[in-house]
Amino acid sequence: MKQTLALKLLFGMALTLGSLPAYAQPQPTAVQPGFTANGERACLTCHGGDPKVTAILQSPMALKGDPRTPFATEGCEGCHGPSADHAAGKVPFPAVVFKGPNKSPVAVRNDVCLTCHQAGLRMNWQGSKMERSGVACSDCHTAHAAKDPILVKATQPEQCFTCHARQRADSFKYSHHPIREGLVVCSDCHNPHGSPGDTKSLKEFTVNETCYNCHAEKRGPMLWEHQPVRDNCMNCHTPHGSNEARLLRDRMNFLCSSCHSASTANHSGGAFGGVASIPHRGQQPNTNFNSALANQRECVGCHSQVHGSNSPAGAFFIR
Repeated sequence: MKQTLALKLLFGMALTLGSLPAYAQPQPTAVQPGFTANGERACLTCHGGDPKVTAILQSPMALKGDPRTPFATEGCEGCHGPSADHAAGKVPFPAVVFKGPNKSPVAVRNDVCLTCHQAGLRMNWQGSKMERSGVACSDCHTAHAAKDPILVKATQPEQCFTCHARQRADSFKYSHHPIREGLVVCSDCHNPHGSPGDTKSLKEFTVNETCYNCHAEKRGPMLWEHQPVRDNCMNCHTPHGSNEARLLRDRMNFLCSSCHSASTANHSGGAFGGVASIPHRGQQPNTNFNSALANQRECVGCHSQVHGSNSPAGAFFIR
């Protein structure tokens, strides 16, 4: 009974549509000049057997129900441009080629991507370090994939290391951020699309603000502030990897003595004696060990609150 009623309704709708005037009849979508008549169907006639091409059908780019996607507008040509001549065999490539030896100029490829992806994290792309270096969006991103590898935590670092080989080497050092362990990725600290503040494409305006996203306990304000800490975390630490503990730039006592020595304005060599007392260091190097160095003592053995102290007696950042 229900099936009979449904068929009658469909038949009645068909009769109603057939009785409508021509201007009220559903019209086929107009084909823009230079575009193929069948959209992505024309492309898949030849490229449908290539997994590198068909992988895009599993991606968010191919959701025809979402009017913001390329496939909802002109199919493959939503990104590759009007390619009717290519589909007809008149020219060997589509209007825009993103990868390979015949890829289009960087500006052409980026203009296609920025048509949709210009707000949010991409708002500072113009004038960014990547843009000035001639990097194209397709050099890092892969549209023909169910999930862009650079957006996946497990595969993002290797994508970045393709160009940033020095940082890759640093990630294998004794002390490093847990990038290889899959706990931290490059985009946790950097925005490759540009930053309004720091020249290193950091997510925040400064190095310290970026570090505080994870190391909030170091933020302060503290009753007693350590000036180099408040100035820049990289005064003492190197972010991508170090052969010293805690990502330090140098061995603890040597690092502290670069500021706290008998030869600096604050004359705060203390028990360690300053950089001149370190064997083979200083303007007049010597070979004598002082007691602090000989007993393998470190400055933080006493001055443990090196990032700042809230203790009323913490002027010297002691325990």
